[in-house]
Amino acid sequence: MNTGENEQALRKILDMTRLISLVLLFLHFYYECYGFFSHFGLYSEFTDRILGNVRATGLYGWFHKPKLIALGFLGISLLGAKGRKDEKLKVKQALWRIVIGLGLYFGAMAVMVLSFGSMARAVVYMTVCTAGFLQVLSGGMRLSRIITRKLDGRDIFNALNETFPQEERLLENEYSVNLPSRYRLKDKVRKSWINIINPFRALMVLGTPGSGKSYFVIRHVITQHITKGFTMFVYDFKFDDLSRIAYNAWLSNKDNYPVPARFYVINFDDLSRSHRCNPLEPSSMTDITDAAESARTILMGLNREWIKKQGDFFVESPINFLTAVIWYLRKYKDGQFCTLPHVIELMQVDYDNLFTLLRTEKEIEVLINPFVNAYLNDVMEQLEGQIASAKIALARLSSPQLYYVLSGNDFLLDINNPKDPKIVCMGNNPQKIQIYGAVLSLYVTRLVKQVNKKGKLKSSLVFDEFPTIYLNNMDSLIATARSNKVATCLGIQDFSQLRKDYGREQADVIMNITGNIISGQVTGDTAKQLSERFGKIMQDRESLSINSNDTSISRSKQLESAIPASKIAALSSGEFVGMVADDPLNKIELKAFHCEILNDHEAIKKEEAGYEEIKPVRKIEPLMVQQNYMQVKQDVQEIIQSEMERLLADPALSHLVVHKQ
Repeated sequence: MNTGENEQALRKILDMTRLISLVLLFLHFYYECYGFFSHFGLYSEFTDRILGNVRATGLYGWFHKPKLIALGFLGISLLGAKGRKDEKLKVKQALWRIVIGLGLYFGAMAVMVLSFGSMARAVVYMTVCTAGFLQVLSGGMRLSRIITRKLDGRDIFNALNETFPQEERLLENEYSVNLPSRYRLKDKVRKSWINIINPFRALMVLGTPGSGKSYFVIRHVITQHITKGFTMFVYDFKFDDLSRIAYNAWLSNKDNYPVPARFYVINFDDLSRSHRCNPLEPSSMTDITDAAESARTILMGLNREWIKKQGDFFVESPINFLTAVIWYLRKYKDGQFCTLPHVIELMQVDYDNLFTLLRTEKEIEVLINPFVNAYLNDVMEQLEGQIASAKIALARLSSPQLYYVLSGNDFLLDINNPKDPKIVCMGNNPQKIQIYGAVLSLYVTRLVKQVNKKGKLKSSLVFDEFPTIYLNNMDSLIATARSNKVATCLGIQDFSQLRKDYGREQADVIMNITGNIISGQVTGDTAKQLSERFGKIMQDRESLSINSNDTSISRSKQLESAIPASKIAALSSGEFVGMVADDPLNKIELKAFHCEILNDHEAIKKEEAGYEEIKPVRKIEPLMVQQNYMQVKQDVQEIIQSEMERLLADPALSHLVVHKQ
């Protein structure tokens, strides 16, 4: 009990113990330097009798014996000493005082053998011995004033306290992606696994440039899924980084499929290594909603600022107009000329011929009536505002290279067709994002429409730098494709990048419905959101309180962020945080992780050294590309000429011909 009475009693006991120590030391001086005391008359029969009795006990049998006993009582008195605490005092300083004091205390014996007078010897001996005694007392008191408990300064960033158990089992199934890793638990490093056992709930890979998204995560998604028989689409932003990985994984595993899979590439820069594919393939466009979706995708891809203005008159009007042109070509001769190059060229013809052709198709009459009426009523300013934005945007796609790739038909986009499985890689060019991104967006939109169906093979869609293309209703794909065995992997640098290109509402939906998330270094709001998503863990807290008499320590446990935003912003390359999703048959209790993914760098380097280059598809001559370009233009002119002749020759249809007065 820390009561006043007990403290007072303890203080008296300590004072008495210290007094005993002083008395014993004085008796030692009185005995050994008796001549000095007798010379000055500092003695009596009573004290001599006491000294004789003490001597009879054997206390003075050895010169240092009383000094040692006195020192022992001094030590006992110091054990309970409570001096005013001082953070600046060091143990080393106190110990040096004690060592020097002990040296003087016991070394004073050397004075007794010196040759000068006995009186001088006695004075010097008692002075030196007393000085040593006081030094020991001073050093001991300093030790009692030193703060004996300090907060642990080794873990200044609270790194050990923010560790938590992670999944150490390898949980593998026919769909999983498994990444070996290691993590820290307190002061130990342990092996672990990132088990993405349900990739159909979507995987988002975040990280600033250089954080290791592709090298540590996306490459393993590609190789492991191809090994397990997935059909695959790869959007390769920096062609051919990921395409080479996919190509060589396909070479090693193409016989793992029930029907051997085939490999296709879309690449606008090197036409000799690119297949040709028509994204507006008539057989895949069953109704006008497909044309509307394609029109929206291509125009949103070319005008990214329109994404945030959907519903506006001058955004929806060009989309309706482009929808009408696409659907007209889809219906004309059963889609013989239904390609994007033909759509672009048809839009550029004069309004008389264009509106005449479009009026012949009943299904799009409701779409084009506003434009025809505006033209006939000479409201040209409104008409140009509605149509010119679409014409100008699409005119940027008018190039022989794009026309060549877009007008061919080497393969269809149904990559998970059980009868014809495919691995398709589409390459972008960072220097031509505005043009290539819009076309690739159209490819992806049409591909997703065909992939997300029942009764197909399991498939994997991998998007590197996902915000550089526009995929309308990406949230719907993630939400519905799970039951159709479609796995989606989105590579993103930062949430703000997704918001900038997709708008806040759609970006937030995509972020929040993604089941699996792996993040390298990110900062700002992205790091804060992720930290909140990973939740809190119970952490130890310790506080130190110093007062004049004592040091008090209080310990507690408190819920704190498992992975603070500051730690996510300071991740090294190859170090990732995240959370995985499970399924009813494979429960994972420890879903969150903060670890370093282990890549066998030497094995990967050796593997890449043995990679085969993607083989050329065909030998391309510039004349072939130019002839195809001119053929598209000629096709459109022939359509106009033949249709105008047909309408003018039939009195029942001649009223459809538009003539502006």
